[in-house]
Amino acid sequence: TEGEKVTVRAGRSRFTLTTLPATEFPVLEEIHAQQTLTLSQDEFRQLIDKTHFSMAQQDVRYYLNGLMLETADTTLRAVATDGHRLALCEMSLAEPSPSGQVIVPRKAILELQRILGTGGQIELAIGTNHIRAQIGDIRFTSKLIDGRFPEYGRVIPDNPAKIVHADRELLRQALQRTAILSNEKYRGIRVGIKPDALTLQAHNPEHEEAEDQIEVEYQGTEVEIGFNVNYLLDALSAV
Repeated sequence: TEGEKVTVRAGRSRFTLTTLPATEFPVLEEIHAQQTLTLSQDEFRQLIDKTHFSMAQQDVRYYLNGLMLETADTTLRAVATDGHRLALCEMSLAEPSPSGQVIVPRKAILELQRILGTGGQIELAIGTNHIRAQIGDIRFTSKLIDGRFPEYGRVIPDNPAKIVHADRELLRQALQRTAILSNEKYRGIRVGIKPDALTLQAHNPEHEEAEDQIEVEYQGTEVEIGFNVNYLLDALSAV
């Protein structure tokens, strides 16, 4: 190091780089943890994997641009929504924990996905403005999103009147085939459900059409409903 520059040499190569003052490096505030959770890395990764795809991206409703973690007694719940779809997953805690909610930013969730390993434990320390994850020798700290997450429970039906049982892989393959001829912009697909059968239909501005049908377990009245096919495929990939 010479003055404000650093030189890196390796064999016949030499690189001279400009540096910045160390005093300008941000200092992280000490986290006064109000809650500490010790979790299995595998279970926490599963919690994130099954919900992260529903997080919003650069939404003006900033509180949707992240994953909400909620503790309630012996349950840790992860919830994400972009206003069009909602994903929820729960895991059990070894000990009761105080009720509370925090919203972890999207970038932090994606980074946690990257550094989470298999086996071992992760310790989460949750403060007023920050969350800290300790994974072995790695300590990861992120700010929290200051906002109120929507009351997600109000949009989840308690006793749905129509329940369809289908083979996940057969449905996923049928959706992928039908999606080929859906509108590239809106990705709309029509789902028709009748006893023992589910029909998928799609068309595009070029007047091309696709139709597919699979067997399902359903004994209710006939139903037709439209979906963004990408939302269905994302959900099926997570279950």
